Amino acid sequence: MPNALFDQPDAERVKAFLQDLQVRIVSRLESLDGQAFRRDAWTRPEGGGGLSCLIEEGTVFERGGVNFSHVKGLQLPPSATAHRPELAGRPWEAMGVSLVLHPRNPYAPTVHLNVRFFIATQDGQAPIWWFGGGMDLTPYYGFEADAQHFHQTGFAALEPFGAEVHADYKAWCDRYFFLKHRNEPRGIGGLFYDDLNAGGFDHCFELTRRVGEHFLPAYEPILERRKDTPYGERERDFQAYRRGRYVEFNLVFDRGTLFGLQSGGRTEAILMSLPPQVKWRYDWHPEPGSAEARLYEVFLKPRDWLSERVMPP
Repeated sequence: MPNALFDQPDAERVKAFLQDLQVRIVSRLESLDGQAFRRDAWTRPEGGGGLSCLIEEGTVFERGGVNFSHVKGLQLPPSATAHRPELAGRPWEAMGVSLVLHPRNPYAPTVHLNVRFFIATQDGQAPIWWFGGGMDLTPYYGFEADAQHFHQTGFAALEPFGAEVHADYKAWCDRYFFLKHRNEPRGIGGLFYDDLNAGGFDHCFELTRRVGEHFLPAYEPILERRKDTPYGERERDFQAYRRGRYVEFNLVFDRGTLFGLQSGGRTEAILMSLPPQVKWRYDWHPEPGSAEARLYEVFLKPRDWLSERVMPP
């Protein structure tokens, strides 16, 4: 197995893939919504920049963003060096595609994708690099077929690397996207990994590439079959309430949000992930036996979706 510290990473190759991935995903989402995304190119004074692609008040997406960023700096923020003290004082660069979609229809789930690459260099020393990423689904009304499809597609993305890799990354996702103060998961999970450099650059890049490539196959069929489901004010109200959990996680726990804000990132792009309409209530509980209660009882708990019988849509 190659030594990751001395394996030569190709940052330009990663960047080309990420930029192309953004273009292809945005193009497909525009076709699904019928409205164009706004393109907003930006630069960062300390180094680098990116392209934010955003839609608000679309036909399908109430709010959505697909961001590419490639940022550079001379010194990492505390959120990055706390568990990697060897990075302190090294020049660094980070690049990635980050996506969050909030459909208008409460029966269509919110979805998140992130694929990213980090490298820190220092004269006379081998570069330190790793990949991270994943995708996860946050439904407001649960459907077994949707959950199974999303997890099965994630399994297909990682299958060439061994079944144990998917099992590890699914469990990591369940642990990571968890609101400790609520003692509940944000959604039904998916995949999550970070600090990936074992096996060498080509191996890690291919794994990350496959995660990015499997996003549309994982999410598009779910969106297609839920985006036109009839709904009323009750469903919209519950959607806004559950979106509050999304806000809480992103502002309190999410490492990407903390890194972006602490490293002087572009605030508009970083907070693009927040939903447009949110509600909070004091000590609210769903009516027993309701569809809202079923979300908590059936879906907001870790499950082995791969081993369960496939349900029809």
